[in-house]
Amino acid sequence: MIPIPIAVAAIPPGNQTYSQAVRLGDLLFVSGQLGVDPGTGLFAVGGQVAEYRQALENIKTILEAAGSSLAQVAKTTVYMTDVDELGALNEVYGAYFPHAPAKTGVEVKRLSAGARIEIEVIASAV
Repeated sequence: MIPIPIAVAAIPPGNQTYSQAVRLGDLLFVSGQLGVDPGTGLFAVGGQVAEYRQALENIKTILEAAGSSLAQVAKTTVYMTDVDELGALNEVYGAYFPHAPAKTGVEVKRLSAGARIEIEVIASAV
């Protein structure tokens, strides 16, 4: 199988070295999304939780453009700069993923461009 790149004009990638998502067979692999508002190009205002919500909205847009949805997400990986906000992040996560996909959360020292959150997902494409 050959991976098929997915490009969503509404959510421009940070640079041209990667695809926003790739379809491989029946799976979609969505690249790590930051909490950047695609309308302004700026991080969502309100700290890590606001960026978290915006990153999930960006993922939702990419999945829907690829013919999938948040309900079809099987695995998430969350990189965060402040694990102390995990309770608030889990509340947001639960609202977006009531089906409780597998999740890995990692606190990191820094993320690209000063982001506070980055999220990647694997979802069904069928």
